[in-house]
Amino acid sequence: MKLLTRNMKITFYMLLILLPMILVQINPSQAEDGKPVVYVAPVQDAVERGLESFIKRSIKTAEDNNADYLVLELDTPGGLVDAAGNIAKIMRESEVPIVAYVTKHALSAGAYIALNADQIVMKPSTTMGSAGVIDSQGNAAGKKAESAWIATMEASAELNDRDPKYARAMADPDVEIEELGVSKGEFLTLNATQAKEVGYAEAIVSNRNELLSYLEVPDAEIKEIEVSFAETIARYVTHPVVVPILLSIGSIGLVLELYSPGFGIPGAFGLGALLLFFFGHMIAGLAGWESLILFVLGIGLIIAEVFVPGGILGVGGIIAVLVGIVLAGGSLGNILLSILIALVATIIVSILFLRYFGYNGPLKKIILFDSTSNDKGYISNITKSELIGMTGTTMTPLRPSGTAIIGEDRYDVVTEGSYIGINRPIKIIKTEGSRIIVREIVEVENQGGN
Repeated sequence: MKLLTRNMKITFYMLLILLPMILVQINPSQAEDGKPVVYVAPVQDAVERGLESFIKRSIKTAEDNNADYLVLELDTPGGLVDAAGNIAKIMRESEVPIVAYVTKHALSAGAYIALNADQIVMKPSTTMGSAGVIDSQGNAAGKKAESAWIATMEASAELNDRDPKYARAMADPDVEIEELGVSKGEFLTLNATQAKEVGYAEAIVSNRNELLSYLEVPDAEIKEIEVSFAETIARYVTHPVVVPILLSIGSIGLVLELYSPGFGIPGAFGLGALLLFFFGHMIAGLAGWESLILFVLGIGLIIAEVFVPGGILGVGGIIAVLVGIVLAGGSLGNILLSILIALVATIIVSILFLRYFGYNGPLKKIILFDSTSNDKGYISNITKSELIGMTGTTMTPLRPSGTAIIGEDRYDVVTEGSYIGINRPIKIIKTEGSRIIVREIVEVENQGGN
């Protein structure tokens, strides 16, 4: 009985010791001093697929640590619609309340992201709106795409009981908002004061401390979520402007490497640009290992074509490389446009390189570049140009061809088209290969008189 009582006491004291550790595990968002925790993630520059990967990680970090809030500090001019759509879906599924804190601008896709947050808070003199959808060339998208985007904006506004007409006005220039002075032909852009008046911002705060006070966690511990180096690269290389540049550098570098002996700077730059393209898209979640494997396989087949000529390996390699790039590109339209730009740039650079530097690369083993020209000593037949100017006599009538004696030799000759009789004096005026062209020598009689 005493032993049982003693064991119960030991168990009780162990629970007292372990209880704080258990509580920390149950509620890891609480700091060691019991303060609530607010995670802050920057959403800056263009909205692209690399940003999507970062926000996904930020939300997961906040969820894993049972944070009180996740604050997205917005300063973006907008970006890709598909990336913004994926970000919005991730935000709506978050278990942690998300606050969109507009620190400067939340335009276009940035406004759409803000509308999908649980709350919108803005700094003074900030703006939100101007969400017209455009294509990859910067032109207004088609009616179908515009209609879908407007409906998406309205639905996002309704998530938090906001009047959808303002969201529509942000995306549709045909909507007129008289009370805000917005005429037809322009997109609605709200400043902080206007956003609060129409219910598109819950509060206007000047700094983070005021934001925490508004959220009723004034003593919360702020934890910054930094963009990692890999995510920074991913955000850069997945930008729709950077993708065609990388593909152009990659294709030009590899093609120029085929025009020069060994493996040097062009090949290193080309391969590096393409690997950077795949690395960034894999970090952003756009590309899988299958796309990289296809690309590497394609490069291998193209190299094998140098040693095993025939064409099949080379064509298969080019197809594998293109398929790998398309699979990694995310948006089919954007990646096909990027490939087209890279192809045109490669053709132009290749023509200029061949014109000014010539060819001396590994493909010289399987491609015949030499020509049998007279300048290089190749003569298809004897031209007999040394006979030009010599004279002789016809052995047979020339109608217009026949035989003539030139010096001590017989030659088959032809006239310019006229008839020349037998035993007539002739002169060789031209040779074309083995063809000897002659003209009759007309003797001028002496016209002088007695």
